[in-house]
Amino acid sequence: MLWQPSLPERYEKMSSDALSAAISDRRERLGDRLVILGHHYQTDAVIRHADLTGDSLKLSQAAADVVRERGASFVVFCGVHFMAETADMLTPDAVEVILPDLSAGCSMADMADYDQTVEAWDAIEGSLRRGGWTGKLVPITYVNSTAAIKAFVGDHGGACCTSSNADAVFAWAMGQGDDVKILFLPDQHLGRNTAAKYGLDVETETCVYDPKLAQVGEPFGGALEEELARARVILWAGHCSVHKLFRAEHATEIHRANAGLAPGVEPVRILVHPECAKEVVDLADLAGSTEFIINTVRASAPGSRWAIGTEHNLVGRLRSEGVKRGVEVRTLSDCQCLCTTMYRIDEPHLLWVLDGLCGIGVDGPVVRNRIRVDAEVRRSALVALERMLSLTGAGVSGVQV
Repeated sequence: MLWQPSLPERYEKMSSDALSAAISDRRERLGDRLVILGHHYQTDAVIRHADLTGDSLKLSQAAADVVRERGASFVVFCGVHFMAETADMLTPDAVEVILPDLSAGCSMADMADYDQTVEAWDAIEGSLRRGGWTGKLVPITYVNSTAAIKAFVGDHGGACCTSSNADAVFAWAMGQGDDVKILFLPDQHLGRNTAAKYGLDVETETCVYDPKLAQVGEPFGGALEEELARARVILWAGHCSVHKLFRAEHATEIHRANAGLAPGVEPVRILVHPECAKEVVDLADLAGSTEFIINTVRASAPGSRWAIGTEHNLVGRLRSEGVKRGVEVRTLSDCQCLCTTMYRIDEPHLLWVLDGLCGIGVDGPVVRNRIRVDAEVRRSALVALERMLSLTGAGVSGVQV
């Protein structure tokens, strides 16, 4: 996590109405030079100021398109650090990408450190080769990872994936040779769920590499060499702190309540994100990406009832939308499953960076909290992104790699 300086006191003392009015004023001053992106997990107070909303990669691609259309100079990403990195990679060098609060990181992305990944790769490959394995090890990284991890994957013949296209990327990797093993970073749950959908027995054909165990002397991250030899997928021991909060007993409780419903009463259907643990996904009626969740609820008929396993703010907005159509939406867990790092982005920080761009309270315009990806890292990371997008016939918004 990067260090974020405290804001001047006046920002913290402003009311939400005053903050909103000031942000609208700065947006008007900056005009087409500014694009504000709002991730689905942001609060309503922030989302209302966004020009574009969506998932992380979709937002970065859309931002690149808008930059070309408008000639924008500044992209303010109301998300977390790895998302701003991706936006920086997909937009021209002259465009300045800003993260309103530098402490808005992602715990999952931070679980895969570059040096630890190099160490893991060398240890795993060394063990496999010593055992006589002659196949190919292919890395896949979820887009919820740092630019450095994406670059590692690009340099080692692998690809990125999203929760929407993980199945396609997984199948592509498995098709890279007669004897392929996958190292899946950093979310073990998406990796395990994807492996299961591919048809693997996750009990016998996957194992987990935990970098924390490697740090305390376990050479293969807690896995045994015979497990590495047997596994077709090696899962990095990372997870989403939000989706980890949904547990099998939450789904079981829904099923139990459905079983006791009177005839003709619509049962509650369970819809979860594949970052949830496999035992939760297995008990769900449907599992899919954030966009899949949104589109499924919006397309559901009046009278439908949903229990959703994903971030609190998004579920709240779907609940508000559903009420207007007679669709019932609730969270799968009663706890407030909030992305606390995303929550660090708020109206005071958004206004602070916009004030800097407008030169308000400072001696001339200043770009605060610019996110820059090293040129060499960018080049390798874009290789991994391009490999992923080539599977869907898309490109990285015209970026040459």
